[in-house]
Amino acid sequence: MRVHRIDLGAIDDLEALAALVHAAPRRFTLDAVEREASAADPLGVAWLDSGRDADHGRSVLAVGSRVTLGRGETLSGLQTALAAQRASLAAAGEFPSPLGLIGWFGYELRDETMGATVPGVADAHRASWMRVDAALVRDHATGRGQLVAFAADADADAWAERVRALIDESAEHSPDDPPAPPVRDVRWRDTDDHYAELVRRCLAAIRDGQAYQLCLTSAAQVTDPGDPVTIYRRLRRSSPAHHGALITIGGISLLSASPETFLTVADGQVTTRPIKGTRRRGADAASDAQLARELADDDKERAENLMIVDLMRNDLQRVCDVGTVTVTGLHEVETYAHVHQLVSTVTGRLRAGFDALDAVAASFPAGSMTGAPKRRAVDLLGEWERAPRGIYSGAFGMLGADGSADLAMVIRSIVIADGVATVGAGGGITALSQPEAETEEMHLKARALLAALGAREGD
Repeated sequence: MRVHRIDLGAIDDLEALAALVHAAPRRFTLDAVEREASAADPLGVAWLDSGRDADHGRSVLAVGSRVTLGRGETLSGLQTALAAQRASLAAAGEFPSPLGLIGWFGYELRDETMGATVPGVADAHRASWMRVDAALVRDHATGRGQLVAFAADADADAWAERVRALIDESAEHSPDDPPAPPVRDVRWRDTDDHYAELVRRCLAAIRDGQAYQLCLTSAAQVTDPGDPVTIYRRLRRSSPAHHGALITIGGISLLSASPETFLTVADGQVTTRPIKGTRRRGADAASDAQLARELADDDKERAENLMIVDLMRNDLQRVCDVGTVTVTGLHEVETYAHVHQLVSTVTGRLRAGFDALDAVAASFPAGSMTGAPKRRAVDLLGEWERAPRGIYSGAFGMLGADGSADLAMVIRSIVIADGVATVGAGGGITALSQPEAETEEMHLKARALLAALGAREGD
C-alpha cells in the first residue's frame, strides 16, 4: 500500500461529475473500499466546493466510509480515527491533503464541549464524519485535477480508469442551469411577531446584565424538497461562496453556501474569521456602495462584531501559546451575492501537544452563533428557542491526516433529512437592536436558501 497521486490534467468544473458521484458513489470508489463497505452503512459523499468561477483555492470530491462515534466521545473518537489514518500513511512517508476526515459538528455537540446536557438530538445531527477513501482535487488557479488515495497499485490503477470514464461520461451532461423548482409551502418555527418578542426578551436580558450579545435563531421547513444535488446546483448559482458544500452521510445531506470560516489550522497556526454584521445588497452600484459604507460605520454592527472577536480571542488563548493570539483584521466588509458582511480575523499558534480538535473543543460552538458570555448565552437561547438547532450553527469541513483543518460555519445552509429540508437563520442581538429590523435580517439570510427550495418569501 502506498500514496497515489494521479494527475488528470485540465478538468472542467466538477458540477456534472459531482452529480454522477452523488447518484452512485460506489462508481467513484477503489475496489478495496467496495469490498469493505457495508450495505447497512452506505458510503458518504462530499463535495467541498469553492464555486463555479473561483480562480484560487481548490474543490474536493470525495467518497468514504462513516466513522463510528460514541456519544460523549466524539472528539476523542475523531482523534483516534485520524491517528489510525496517520499510522497507515506513515509508512508511505507523506500525508497528502485531502486524506483525512470530512463531515460536520452539529450545534448540540456543545453537550460535549461545554458539558451541557441536550436531550432529544439524534447522534447524526450532533456529529457525522466520514474517512476519505478516495478523492479528486481540482486546483482552481490552474484548472488541473488530481486523484489522491492510499491504496495498492492495482486498486489505484483500476480506480483511475474508472474515474476517467466517469469524467468522460460527465462531459456528456450539459451543465445548463437546473430546472426551476415547483412552488412549495414554507413553515417557520416562529411567527414574525413571536421572533420579535424573543428579540425583546434578549434586550431585557442584556439590560439586566445577563449577556452582552445573544445570537437568536429560528428555522423554516419545506417538505418533499426534491433531489439534494439539483437544489445545491441552484444554490451555488444564486449564492456562490468560498465554503460551498454538498455532503451526504448516512442519508442526511448538508447543502451550504457558507461565507464564514470557523477554524483553519495549518502548520500549527490556527485562524478564525467570525462574521457579525449584515446589510442587504443595493439595487445599483451607488446604493450598494452606500449600504457597504453604512455597515462599516454602524456602531451597533461594529460592537456586535467586536464582542465576538473578544470571545474568540479568549477561546483560542486556551490552546495557543501565550502572546500569539492576535487580531489581524478587524471590521472588514466582505461582499457576497445577497449581502455585505462585517468580518474580523483572529490568529494564534497552537501550543505543543495541541491539535485542531483541541481548538474545536476550546471554541465550539462558535461565539458568532451563541453570544457572550458564551455559557449564559447558550442557556438563555436554549430556553427561548424551544427546539434543538441540529446541524445548523455547527461547523463542517475537513480534518486532514496531516494535522490541518478547514472548517466553516453551518450558516446559509440547508439540511435535508427524512424528506424535510430545514433552513436555520437568525442574528446577533445587542443593546442597540431593533426587533423589527432583526426579524427582517433573519428573513434576508434565509431568502436565497428558500428560493432554491421553491419557497420564495416576499413574493
